[in-house]
Amino acid sequence: MAEKKTAVIALGGNAITTPGQEDTIARQFANTRRSMNGFIDLIRDGYNMVVTHGNGPQVGNALLRCELSRGMAPDLPLGVLVADTEGGLGYMIEQSLQNRLKQEGIERNVATIITQMLVDKDDPAILNPTKFIGQFYTEEEAHIFMESRGWFMKKDTNRGWRRVVPSPMPLRVIEKDTIKTLVDSGTIVIAGGGGGIPVYVDVHNNLEGIDAVIDKDYASAVIAKEIGADILAIITGVDNVAVNFGEPNEKKLEEVRVSELKKYLYDGHFPPGSMGPKVKAALKFIEEGGKMVSITSIENAGLGVAGKAGTRIIPD
Repeated sequence: MAEKKTAVIALGGNAITTPGQEDTIARQFANTRRSMNGFIDLIRDGYNMVVTHGNGPQVGNALLRCELSRGMAPDLPLGVLVADTEGGLGYMIEQSLQNRLKQEGIERNVATIITQMLVDKDDPAILNPTKFIGQFYTEEEAHIFMESRGWFMKKDTNRGWRRVVPSPMPLRVIEKDTIKTLVDSGTIVIAGGGGGIPVYVDVHNNLEGIDAVIDKDYASAVIAKEIGADILAIITGVDNVAVNFGEPNEKKLEEVRVSELKKYLYDGHFPPGSMGPKVKAALKFIEEGGKMVSITSIENAGLGVAGKAGTRIIPD
């Protein structure tokens, strides 16, 4: 009997909260149910699977609730907010997937794992916060918050000022063995939500949280490597990765080898705030033994893994 293939599917936070829509729980559930269409074929084909997901919009809303309740309820650190959104979004994905599997007549267990990701407390990113989180503010408000709350804030394009926090690189999945045991048993596992909760090892060899966030795509690449996945599928808002994006000579990439993609990356085709982290995560996974990365839209998720749509990154 052939060994089953394992895929890690990395959903963006916008697959659940869609820009331009009123962000209600009912809409989040509707969007989550719709996102199941993208990879139900992979489940039907028998893939072992981990589903990761972003949490940018959701953790931003959680931060807003903290702001609105400031002085009336205890403030919550980012690690706890990430854990909260991991649980909440994991519940939505888990229930939506359970219902869809029942409709399709597929018997598979589904489980959500609240995931901690080990980081280096001396990671240079800790001293150089760059990850935008939370709401937009005016320049005047930003300077007030930087002085009164000790926030780091930067201008986010032309939309206003936002808080920035450290985004250290994930090194290891604390719950790796649990995730792998469940996946190998055929359970579909939802893990690494929002990049996972960043933790480090303190002087007493204990795990301790850190006020930071982890890029979901980097975290997904680490999870995929650690459980021995064959395929990493990164779901984004476009069908293909492109070079010269938005220009008259834009070129959509279909199948691309690591060396070619590296050249495009070094030539500046993939900005840090958009496609850059996805491409870097893809390269990292392939260079550490992965067989293929698919980057495409949720509608093409299954076709992308099958090599029939999207951008496919393969070893040289």
